[in-house]
Amino acid sequence: MNILVLSGSPRKGGNTELLAEAFAKGATEGQHHVEIVSVRDYKVNPCLGCNACFNTDGVCAQKDDMAAIYEKMSQADMLVIASPVYFYGISAQLKAVIDRLHNPIRDSFPIQKMALLLVGAASLPELFDAILTEYILCLNFFKLEDAGHVLVRKVNNKGDIKNTDALNEAYSLGRSI
Repeated sequence: MNILVLSGSPRKGGNTELLAEAFAKGATEGQHHVEIVSVRDYKVNPCLGCNACFNTDGVCAQKDDMAAIYEKMSQADMLVIASPVYFYGISAQLKAVIDRLHNPIRDSFPIQKMALLLVGAASLPELFDAILTEYILCLNFFKLEDAGHVLVRKVNNKGDIKNTDALNEAYSLGRSI
């Protein structure tokens, strides 16, 4: 299976990136091909809502790096969303990418499964509720299989995730695919 991980952390080498790498290691050992795309390395503008893509066979009016991400998604059987949690939502960088999926090209992607990796500094029980609701809505709307998730609380400073069992959980999730 071709697995695309969209990592939304603006912080290089941070907790989200470590979590994504642990997942990728497990999935790779399970004989899958995994590519991690750090969206911070791409210039992706927010969706303009102009709907030009609906009249141009999915070609967006904006000329930025989203075309490269569309190409990667067109080759993926599974999508993994990895993000730090800021104010109960995913990172702005990742949100811009997801909003740009308001494009009919998304219907041509072969993606059948999705997984979620989230890292938050707070310990609130409802920390991930808003993101999980959106995730479930996407699964249902696109008829995707939920491959699982790893949700990590109380992780703030770079490297804090190493003091939890989350990296093992992400590795195991990747291995189980």
